[in-house]
Amino acid sequence: MPRVAYSEADRERIRAELVAVGLELMAKQGIQHTTVEQVYKRVGISRTFFYSFFSTKEELVLETLYWQQPKILAYVQKLMADPALSWRDAVKKFLHDCCYGEKSGIAVLTIEEQQLIFKRLSKESYQMFRQKQHQLFKKILENFGINADTKRVNLFTNLSLTAMIIRRALPDTLPLFVPEVADETVDFQLDAIVDVLEKLKV
Repeated sequence: MPRVAYSEADRERIRAELVAVGLELMAKQGIQHTTVEQVYKRVGISRTFFYSFFSTKEELVLETLYWQQPKILAYVQKLMADPALSWRDAVKKFLHDCCYGEKSGIAVLTIEEQQLIFKRLSKESYQMFRQKQHQLFKKILENFGINADTKRVNLFTNLSLTAMIIRRALPDTLPLFVPEVADETVDFQLDAIVDVLEKLKV
């Protein structure tokens, strides 16, 4: 017999499962290739019940990105505390793992995904995303031992996302780039970012 009512605890658990499954699928196969149907079927609920939690796929995507932020910070802290890694190696490994998010379980938006998602967001949702994004990158810099003023946070955000986005965009979105040296390009970018950050250390 079908379940008629769910307790608040059940709903909280199901919502958390939807977000966790959404993150897993989006990190592995990209946001564009992850469907609402894939997510709710993996969790074992109906389409109708899914939409009682998230009115759009975009809402789920944002919730997934917010949900992974504490995990990203925990990963930064783990790397920085690893005695086997130098400061430089820890910072570069973190940035590298973000660029290759499908291997490390980190969802990163492609250029197309950013355009699709953010043109459908309300002004309030967009502003909230920017605030949360700023706080995330600020805390990452602080964990690197860098005084994170607004200018530094903004620059670090753009430099980091540029490396991640270019890596995801080759060769499909940027066909005039040379895909055969995509990994070498990312490695060069990351070294350059770490060089800049190293000069800013407290």
